[in-house]
Amino acid sequence: MKKSFTKFLALAMAMSMLAACGGGTGNTSTQTQTQTSTTASVEESELVKAAKAEGELVVYGSCEEDYLRAACDNFQKLYGIKVQYQRISTGEVQAKIEEENGNPSADVWFGGTTDPYNVVASEGLLEAYEAENASHLLSNMYRDADGYWYGIYKGILGFMVNTDELARMNIDAPQDWADLLKDEYKGLIWLSNYNTAGTAKLVINTMIQKYGHDEGIQYLVDLDKNIQIYTKSGSGPSKNVGTGECVVGIGFLHDGVTQIVDNGYGNIGLIIPSSGTSFEVGATAIFKGAKHPNAAKLWIEYALTPDCVELGAKNGSYQFLCIDNAQQPEIAKEFGLDPDNVMDYDFEDAKQNTTKYIEEVMKALGGGDDRFKTE
Repeated sequence: MKKSFTKFLALAMAMSMLAACGGGTGNTSTQTQTQTSTTASVEESELVKAAKAEGELVVYGSCEEDYLRAACDNFQKLYGIKVQYQRISTGEVQAKIEEENGNPSADVWFGGTTDPYNVVASEGLLEAYEAENASHLLSNMYRDADGYWYGIYKGILGFMVNTDELARMNIDAPQDWADLLKDEYKGLIWLSNYNTAGTAKLVINTMIQKYGHDEGIQYLVDLDKNIQIYTKSGSGPSKNVGTGECVVGIGFLHDGVTQIVDNGYGNIGLIIPSSGTSFEVGATAIFKGAKHPNAAKLWIEYALTPDCVELGAKNGSYQFLCIDNAQQPEIAKEFGLDPDNVMDYDFEDAKQNTTKYIEEVMKALGGGDDRFKTE
């Protein structure tokens, strides 16, 4: 099966490249038609046949909705497999899959930072799969060692600020994590909810790895005094910076790029913390007990191809990509983002302790208040 599938993918890729050379890089429609006709003209792999026989795939997506929609629509066009999808934040997917406990209502998970993926994997709720296209990953850092998840993109954690509002209030923009604790930022900072957003879970792990366990939790307690709103989704702060409703947002800087480039908010400043920051690996995985297991495996192979990941930059998602045969989004570099300018992140510690750390943070915050509600 692996041999025939590899030949199939290689032929499809070659035909796609020939179409691109003849029609220009912008002729996405022509490329898609060529890939589709190639799929129909060659002997299909056993995996493709089995996936088509199942005829359906259900996707939970924790990336942005436009990217999710494009990825699912393209999969459906390429393989003729009906795709149902729903955009849900990573923390909510984790809670839902834990509640369903091996009888999942979706087949695959697409997008969102890996900390919740690792928690669910440790609970035996993801299905291991050794993907052939994982050979294109830039590093083993971008996959689970046992094949429970694979990386599709990398995003840098930082600050987004409304420069107009800071100037009006005569306040300097924060340059490092410690600056966020200053009294001048009281009521001006937005962060996502530790209970629902993978971004916020990454913030917890980052602070603990950066400052140490006790000091990291104390930092988050001190930061809480300056936070106005905890949003349900990790991208929530970025979507409110340009309007001035949020003056300082903590989140992934590619979300800020989206607001500047796609939504025209030239008053947003992007800041990489001066003492260092961490990063997410956005992932994809198969749920244990998936109703369409072959379509799910085909999705993983698809998600590790340019056909899928290059749709991000075409749909307002400017993360760095994790495979060696994909075109990186140049616009991210234009904003000074560097995928290698990050701290070493201990994925194993996050895998083993994220759930415990969240409980400890919430306890230190006194159990939380209405700002941490998940409904």
